[in-house]
Amino acid sequence: MKNFLVNVMALTMVMALGGCASSNSGAVYGRGQARGEQTVRLGQVEHVRAVQIEGTRSGIGTAAGGVVGGVAGSSTGAGKGSSVGAVIGAVIGGVAGSAAEEGATRRAGIEITVKLDTGTMVAIVQEADEKFEVGERVRILSGQGISRVTH
Repeated sequence: MKNFLVNVMALTMVMALGGCASSNSGAVYGRGQARGEQTVRLGQVEHVRAVQIEGTRSGIGTAAGGVVGGVAGSSTGAGKGSSVGAVIGAVIGGVAGSAAEEGATRRAGIEITVKLDTGTMVAIVQEADEKFEVGERVRILSGQGISRVTH
């Protein structure tokens, strides 16, 4: 029965982490950005560099990992040994859950440096879901504190 409970909790943790993933893609807009006005600037790509966009650390992975680890740890020993196992399992599970959340939500990104038609240089980081080439003409859309590079 304990193994079944541990498996159910592990599955719940994986599903919760999937729900935490958000996108930093140039093609994805948040709900609050719909119908918002954006400034459009034109320019030419000067440089493209691969980067990593770190994952989230919301605490959900830590909490879920702690619960799963605590339940798994409590199955070791009997009496006080079971309690000690639960505490140790919860700590180890919490650390592992935090790392799993960050890893599951980490994304490959690109830093795109653009020379605007005004002569100003800007660099924007976004998910690497589109390919940009040096010399290519692009648009930069900016609004509500968010900018993105588009074709």
